[in-house]
Amino acid sequence: MLVFWNKKLVFLSVPKTGTTAIEEALSPFADMVISHPPELKHAPLYRYNRFFRPMFERACKTDDMETMAVMREPVSWLASWYRYRRREDLRGLPNSTENVSFEEFVQEYMKGDKKAPFANVGSQARFLEPRKNGLKVDHLFRYEDQARLLDFLETRLQLKIELPRRNTSPDMPLSLSPDTHAKLRRKCAEEFALYESLD
Repeated sequence: MLVFWNKKLVFLSVPKTGTTAIEEALSPFADMVISHPPELKHAPLYRYNRFFRPMFERACKTDDMETMAVMREPVSWLASWYRYRRREDLRGLPNSTENVSFEEFVQEYMKGDKKAPFANVGSQARFLEPRKNGLKVDHLFRYEDQARLLDFLETRLQLKIELPRRNTSPDMPLSLSPDTHAKLRRKCAEEFALYESLD
């Protein structure tokens, strides 16, 4: 999470959406950089609403902070998690995907609360879910539309931004069977609906 106090902007870091590169590029210009622990670095909207927003409003006497985040196409997002969890330092651990196919990973992901540790990667829709008090992410961008994201950030922060390539997983061809893809769209309809609602 990055807070740009004078620009009234909070960047919420959705995992596996290029946030490491953005944080590296923008940290020198942020007023608050929350990089550890992961539960706070990747604080979802509900955690921001519960802890950070009240702090800004009560201690800092401001209620005009805006939030922004990036969302990745749901299958691409799962593929990124799958590749990330195939890395060597996870070999032999319960959250390693080394010995499962992408198809098996996605099938396991769809098991809800009963999923195996290697497929327990959360939900973008849950991360970004509006709160009952009306709080929602003010500016939400598609990961795949980097030009629009960077244009917003450069205009808002009045900076020229060059994003480094960081925390990327090895490329590998991944695909799903038509049946699994259809089941994923049905079981995780909120993920696809939110992504497809973005301009």
